[in-house]
Amino acid sequence: MNTDSADLPFTGGEAQPNRRAEERVPARFEVHFSQTEDAAKALRAYSLNISSGGLCLRTRRAYDVGAPVRLELHVNGELFKLQGVVAWVRDESEAVGVRFTKLTEDDRTRLQSLIDSLKR
Repeated sequence: MNTDSADLPFTGGEAQPNRRAEERVPARFEVHFSQTEDAAKALRAYSLNISSGGLCLRTRRAYDVGAPVRLELHVNGELFKLQGVVAWVRDESEAVGVRFTKLTEDDRTRLQSLIDSLKR
């Protein structure tokens, strides 16, 4: 089992440090994988929270830390096509943390607008 991060609520023991630079907000929406092989294996993936730097997904597909992923998010009428890398995996809760890579300034601005709207 892999539990290397504090991105999900901690269920006991000492609190783990928050290593994120960007504010993360709770958000649930369906996430699609751009790679056909990932789309077939993922079944359904849903976000648990998001920031302008990454997101937490719940999925039954196993990922390795460091694996590249391409995601499509349809949220509030907007389409986001994003690349990322798996930053952490929590097998027991079927959760994966994705850190966005190669974000354009436009994508970062759009993501921040989305996050601001979710906070309301």
